[in-house]
Amino acid sequence: MLASVVMMTSLPGVVGEFLADREALEAEWQKRADGYRPRTRHLDGNGAPLYTNRLFFESSPYLLQHAHNPVNWFPWGEQAFELAKKHNKAVLLSVGYSTCHWCHVMEEESFEDAEIAAAINQHFIAVKVDREERPDVDAIYMSAVQLISGHGGWPMTVFMTPQKVPFFAGTYFPARDGDRGARFGFLSLLGAIAAEYEKEPEKLLESAEQLKQALQQMLELKQSTDAKIPKELEQKAFAELEERYDPKYGGLLPAPKFPSSLPVAFLLSYAKRHPDSEALQMALHTLRCMAKGGLHDHVGGGFHRYSTDRIWLVPHFEKMLYDNALLAQSYLRGYEQSADPRLLDVLRDILDYVSRDMCSPEAAFYSATDADSIVPDGTKQEGWFFTWTPEELDSVLDPDDAVLCKRIYGVDVEGNFEGRSILFEKESIGDVAQELSVSVEQLKQRLTAIREKLRLERAKRSAPLLDDKILLSWNALMISAYAQAAKALDDASYKKIALDAMDFILTTMQKGEGFSRSYRQGKLGPSAYLDDYACLIAALLDLFDLTSDLEFLRKAFALESYVAAHFEDTEHGAFFMTAHEQESLIARNKAFMDGAEPSGNTVMAKNLLRLYAFGLRDEHYQRLERLLTCIAGRMQNVPSAFCELLETARTMQDGVSQLLVVVKDSASDASAFVQRDSVTAAMPTVLLTIEESKLADYAELLPWVEAKLCKEGKVTAYLCKQGQCGLPVTSPDELKQQLNLISKHLF
Repeated sequence: MLASVVMMTSLPGVVGEFLADREALEAEWQKRADGYRPRTRHLDGNGAPLYTNRLFFESSPYLLQHAHNPVNWFPWGEQAFELAKKHNKAVLLSVGYSTCHWCHVMEEESFEDAEIAAAINQHFIAVKVDREERPDVDAIYMSAVQLISGHGGWPMTVFMTPQKVPFFAGTYFPARDGDRGARFGFLSLLGAIAAEYEKEPEKLLESAEQLKQALQQMLELKQSTDAKIPKELEQKAFAELEERYDPKYGGLLPAPKFPSSLPVAFLLSYAKRHPDSEALQMALHTLRCMAKGGLHDHVGGGFHRYSTDRIWLVPHFEKMLYDNALLAQSYLRGYEQSADPRLLDVLRDILDYVSRDMCSPEAAFYSATDADSIVPDGTKQEGWFFTWTPEELDSVLDPDDAVLCKRIYGVDVEGNFEGRSILFEKESIGDVAQELSVSVEQLKQRLTAIREKLRLERAKRSAPLLDDKILLSWNALMISAYAQAAKALDDASYKKIALDAMDFILTTMQKGEGFSRSYRQGKLGPSAYLDDYACLIAALLDLFDLTSDLEFLRKAFALESYVAAHFEDTEHGAFFMTAHEQESLIARNKAFMDGAEPSGNTVMAKNLLRLYAFGLRDEHYQRLERLLTCIAGRMQNVPSAFCELLETARTMQDGVSQLLVVVKDSASDASAFVQRDSVTAAMPTVLLTIEESKLADYAELLPWVEAKLCKEGKVTAYLCKQGQCGLPVTSPDELKQQLNLISKHLF
């Protein structure tokens, strides 16, 4: 196969220094396993690729998907931009991720097309970026796309100067004029931009400079117009959510609906403070509707990325680790506030799916699975892997079970997606159980057995592509989900999963004094970003909450200090996405608004609040105060876009509280003092149970616990506000009285 490497260097329209090093390509080719299958339609008679570009040297699954395009792709780096400067070429930046359906479409239509590739190679330096490995690049140029076009999405297509300043941008472009109803196709766009760049570059440069200034003003957030966050903003945020709420199907209108688009966590917290509002009903109804729909994978577990419709039926079929981590936390909180066993079932379904299908051999978590799958005729089709026909069910299940499955999950000959059926709960399990004269539990057990048979049968199909890179922030979110569930449910298996994953991060993903953003097949990726560190600190605090192991708390304190030293804007407050020593881009983003994932500043704000509640260190309080002051002005406009920050600000304004339960030894029973229902009305910011003999160890980090002993040898609770503690109590009823007072700010 080595002979084919000579052909692989001959990309359309590429000569001289624009070519990748032939010997390096040959050396890299030798490393590929015998079963390596190039992802391209350009193959010779032996199945070897006709083309290979510099992405062949990368480890990102997304970049490797494009390694055999005829496009002369460069990874993001100085080599590409230096060549662009030297030869006065514009840069074509394409950003996406490995499980992005429309990224695959644009690859097939344009980047695999030799004529379009030749046009790109002749006129541009082409740079490909995995948004999941380089969120800093993605965030800046996505903002440019939104400023230019009014909307965003992936694949992201940006034309820029050699100085990395964008002048035109969009998302997916059909390949040619007339394709998919487009008047102007990508090939024509390439020609028009190349002609303008070569003939009248000053116009584009002027446009680029104006856009650069707008981006810097929007992203760097150097000052706030208002240093205060009034409590009324919380009510305004709720009102905004209530206005967009879909009372029939839950979630926010209009479609498409994302599982994270309705901040369920905010609604659940708001409901505690405002029990007369509709917040709890809105959150629970949304969770239940999502679980019934096709967004939920009823066979394999977990949730797809988003629903294309209002009723949660037809999803975009990719599955993302971060979605499932955040949903697991939401279903846990929903269960705790409702005691609805259905929500507990969904929580376990998510966590079992991740532990079964998304765990690496090293005990970390993979990133995502694709929306597309290979159908029996060899073509790719979105969602085929997840859908069924009546005949397929008949071939797998006993006749009675097949009838029941079709009825419950809405499978019929017409189908609901391209002639096949996405499973969804068409009928209530309770109603069907009553009609069949069986208990709900009996019917649930029968359906569980049916779904397991379908899962095993489905496993015989060609599975969607797995993105097996390990991302620090997403892994940390998933560790938090397992840790929180392990504590709430007293589940040792979830505890082990969380601890093993954290051990992998701490032992494998460290990079000098800091951490790496990603890991794949023994290779560390770029240095970690703010959201990586923020989510890691949160996971460490959740593990401390679960295990009471002080080492987790020490690491959390140490990492916060690292973040402050490397990411904080000490002049204006809050944190940049990138560290001071990381690559300098055209703007330095300071992200606050939450999207599908929480922003780094959102998570850091909550971390600072928790760390202050633990250690009562002024530095944490002051850092949090500067962060909130920095964003206060922008929060006034659309407060529902900052729900988590609002919750943190509200807790800070009310004052942090601590509940310490001191026990004589490990055999002491403190459960009556820490039952969730006993502290719901005024959940303390910190809740600790410590053996009396270990108080001195804890006092090193938590000075407020010092000398808080058991009273008369009994389990003793100390309720504190800002570290000032009330009288010790030895009965749960006395503790409830104090909690009632603290909830009314009378403590």
